[in-house]
Amino acid sequence: MGVVRTYPTDYVIVRQGDSGNLVFVVMHGLVKVTARTENGRQSLLAVRVRGDVIGDMAVLDGSTRSATAIACGTAVTRLIRGEVFLDYLRRHPSAALTLSTLMGDRLRWANQRRLEFAGYDSGVCLARLLLAVVARHGRPGPEGTDLGVPLTQIELGGLIGAKESTVQKILRDLSVRGLVRTGHRRVVVTDLPGLEAFANLAPLPPGNPPAKPY
Repeated sequence: MGVVRTYPTDYVIVRQGDSGNLVFVVMHGLVKVTARTENGRQSLLAVRVRGDVIGDMAVLDGSTRSATAIACGTAVTRLIRGEVFLDYLRRHPSAALTLSTLMGDRLRWANQRRLEFAGYDSGVCLARLLLAVVARHGRPGPEGTDLGVPLTQIELGGLIGAKESTVQKILRDLSVRGLVRTGHRRVVVTDLPGLEAFANLAPLPPGNPPAKPY
């Protein structure tokens, strides 16, 4: 279905507020989904990878685009016209069920982030976010497990509702504890069990202090 299109890094595939009648299936690469609030603040909402669908909500309910999708590196997508996409779903209930499952997964991700905002300080929220990203996109290497997604500290802060300065402070603390290593747009988890303990997801190992509030 549709046609294949390749986008260069930082290309805006979908823009928040625009009307649109196209659905994009990510075939290769990463796509960052961001949204701007009424006060002008830009926040990273999610990262889409191979097999993910972008733009389906606007096609399904006829609304404007709720977020902006930006190519993170070279991204290859398959463009499908909205009416073709909807007709396919009507004729293939199994595909509609798969899409519903995908949308449910997005909702669970968003709900989990909201629960963490309400129940934990920024340090634990960031640790849990790093673990969630590693679980989905992580790439094992000699130093540890790379997040697999080149996220800036501002973008990490957007995902947990924290300022860049707070994220910097937390990452320094995690680095001192030997749990992560950081570089330009790069975070490597060097001690996965230790980070899980810091995030209150496992018993604390001997001699490892608990998370401190930020």
